[in-house]
Amino acid sequence: MKKLLRTLALTLGLGLCSVLPATAQTLTLDSCRQLALDNNKLLAASRVQGEKAAAERQAARTNYLPKISLTASYMRTGKEISLLSDAQKGALGSLGTNLAGQAGQIAGQILQAHPDLAPLLQAAGAYLPQLGEAVNGIGSSLVDALHTDTRNLTVGAIMLTQPLYMGGKIRSYDHIARYAETLAGQKLRADEQEIILNTDEAYWQVVSLANKLKLATQYRDLLRRLDEDVKKMVAEGVATRANALTVSVKLNEAEMALTKVDDGLTLSRMVLCQVCGLPIDTPVSLADEELADLPVAAADVKPDVATAMSLRPELEQLQTAQSIYEEKVRIARSDFLPRLALTGGYLTTNPSLVNGFENRFRGTWAVGATLQVPLWNWGEGKYKVRAARADATIAALQTEDIREKIELQVRQAAFRVNEANKKLDLSLHHLEQAEENLRTADVGFHEGVVTTSDLLAAQTAWLQAHNDKIDAQIDVRLSRTAYRKALGTLAPGVRP
Repeated sequence: MKKLLRTLALTLGLGLCSVLPATAQTLTLDSCRQLALDNNKLLAASRVQGEKAAAERQAARTNYLPKISLTASYMRTGKEISLLSDAQKGALGSLGTNLAGQAGQIAGQILQAHPDLAPLLQAAGAYLPQLGEAVNGIGSSLVDALHTDTRNLTVGAIMLTQPLYMGGKIRSYDHIARYAETLAGQKLRADEQEIILNTDEAYWQVVSLANKLKLATQYRDLLRRLDEDVKKMVAEGVATRANALTVSVKLNEAEMALTKVDDGLTLSRMVLCQVCGLPIDTPVSLADEELADLPVAAADVKPDVATAMSLRPELEQLQTAQSIYEEKVRIARSDFLPRLALTGGYLTTNPSLVNGFENRFRGTWAVGATLQVPLWNWGEGKYKVRAARADATIAALQTEDIREKIELQVRQAAFRVNEANKKLDLSLHHLEQAEENLRTADVGFHEGVVTTSDLLAAQTAWLQAHNDKIDAQIDVRLSRTAYRKALGTLAPGVRP
């Protein structure tokens, strides 16, 4: 909520600035950082990546639950399924005729053995044709009943599958999805720290050039006054024309340097606006550029390697990636372990398969279990597991390499902080000497005991001393920010 209110306030402020283009918006270091974090496109992409990882983790968790699927199909075949052969159909259709013929043969044999039964057999034989036709009708009815009519086949099934044991693959995918979500968060934190460092560099670059612009203006004004004084001295005959030309050349150089600093300041403001996500032509001024002397914390630091090892997001990313590769080893192994699943469902067909082949939908339910056991794969599983372990080993070696580099980076960053502190002390000492030297040279010049060249040298030394002080103060600020980034403690609202 606070972040939303802060963003709305900054947006309203920018809107007012667009209405009044002549009024520059004053930004602090914290507001520049927040603008950069809110408006950076790559950071927004990292946030979306985190949302994607969260959705993939939720998707991975659904693999523990039963899956329900519905299947429907229609098939038109050229020939129907036949339960009887053509010979069997013909035999059934003439079954009565065959029986009547066999009955006549049997009656002839009986008549030869028992001639006295002739009247009875003749009376019974009169009914054999009728009996044959009746049996033929029964056979034809049986053939018709076994007619399947399956040229138009419609099948529907709803199935439920509950995994019971998949070799640990489901659990490993769940762990990988969780690691991926953690990895996205760690990457987001690393990107935020990189953006904060870039914002600080752009911010202090503007502050540095703004102060150097003031300094260049003061130096030009000094040379202008000196140029006027020398011209008067030339008119009075106490100075030569060569002295006047020397001062004029220095004044032209100062004008050129002032123009370069002014152009550099304009470009630096554009860079800062781009980093903050503002239109590059937005008129902005910085709170720290109005300060005559930048406040800095010049205390030395000791390299805190232990803090960096526990907080650096880059190292956390590698450790998380190593865990992901270890899970991939388990996944590679699971492909060659038994798999057990519970299945259940309902199947319906038309023509029906459960009540003859009637043309209507009828079905039945079924419950069972499936077991798949790989028996022989020519060593494929062993090789895949070995390859996955190699990836895990590579990730572990990369982690150790990054540990060494992070330790070196922390020590170098601490060294730069302490070195910047020393340079700041030296620059302040040199500035005192340069100011005293300029004051003495200026007094001596007006009293006629110091030459024009000596005064110009004193002014140049004064300009260089002030430039060195500005650079040293900015270097202290940036070196401490870089040191916090090396430790992994750089965050919005934490000033160097």
